[in-house]
This record gives sequence, structure tokens and C-alpha cells, in this order.
Amino acid sequence: MTVSVLLVDDEPLVRSGLSAVLGSEDGIAVVGEVGDGADVPAAVGRLRPDVVIMDVRMPRIDGVEATRRLTSAAGPVPKVLVLTTFENDEYVYEALRAGAAGFLLKRAPTEQIVHAVRTVAGSEALLFPAAIRRLAGAYGTPGRRRLDQARLTAREQEVLRLMAAGRSNAEVAAELFVSVETVKTHVAGLLAKLGARDRTQAVIAAYESGFVRPSG
Repeated sequence: MTVSVLLVDDEPLVRSGLSAVLGSEDGIAVVGEVGDGADVPAAVGRLRPDVVIMDVRMPRIDGVEATRRLTSAAGPVPKVLVLTTFENDEYVYEALRAGAAGFLLKRAPTEQIVHAVRTVAGSEALLFPAAIRRLAGAYGTPGRRRLDQARLTAREQEVLRLMAAGRSNAEVAAELFVSVETVKTHVAGLLAKLGARDRTQAVIAAYESGFVRPSG
């Protein structure tokens, strides 16, 4: 299966660099480019990408607002990878809260860019869990959300803790001595109860409720 990617950045050189990197990879295809968050909805509607790589800072509509609009729209929503210069950036955390599945540094090496795209497209592991933990510690507001109302089962709570630690479905299955299919069922169940689109949103909710602490 080929992962289709839309590039969103106001700098043509950044877009061309990413296009060159991703276009040379088997199983990844860059299907389009736009220069501002305002152009994202139309491009997504037309191109139906699996992943959108979205710059955080753009002149008209920034990546946070563009992500918020995209993930709140009806119908299938692509995974969003926000593109940033600095990892420890409040804008990045707000983009994650708005629905981004992960983030990518502009200076990231080729293999990390490819890994990030494949990871968020596959949805079976949390991208850069330690960095998300640091962001939650710096910018999250404990108590902003409540998890008790979701009524997670004891096993779903175990799975959520392991997800927050960055474990993939296969790693969770090995640790809990269950099948990968059973883990997928638990993940789907807890996402539905939390109203989360993906693992990243579930983990953000876990940090902001105090269920999992950024300090570890």
C-alpha cells in the first residue's frame, strides 16, 4: 500500500526538499503541495492524502488552526504531522491538542522523516513519546480533562499507560501476554470512549487528566 502525502509549507525550498526525500521512497508518494493553511481543505478534498505534513507557522492560517479545521471536519481525516523548527514549542503542543498525530523537525535526517510518515500512517505506535511527554509537562494543564467519565476498563487503562510509554501494538501484546488483535480491540475501545481520533489524542487526554504524569 502506498502512503500518499500532502506538503504544506510557505517556503518552496522546504517543500521541494521534503518532496525529494519522500518521493524517492518506495511506498510513499507526494501527491501535492500548498503554501498556506488556508489552502489545505480544498487540497485535502481534491487529493485525499493519507498524511499531511503541515508547517506550524504560516502567514495567513497557521498550522494549528489549519489542523483544528481539518480534524473537526466531517468525513475521513488524514493524519497530520506538524513541521517545526523547535521541538519544545507551545505551538507544537497546541497542534497536537488540535488533532495532529505527531510532529517533525525541519532539520530531521532523511530516515527520521520517512519513519515519521510511516509511523503516523500505520497508527500502531506513538511518534516520539518522550518528546510528547516533555511537551505535556511544559504546556499541558493537569485537570483540563477528566478520564473517569470515560469508564475505561482495567485492561484499557493498562493499554493506555503502555501507549503513553510509546509501546506499539505488538509490544503491548507481548507485555500483557495477549494477541495483537486483542490489543487492537482494546485500543479501538479506549479511543471510542475518549472521543480520540488516534493514539496521540488519547495520550494527550491521559496527560491532561492526570491519569499519566509527564514526570513518569
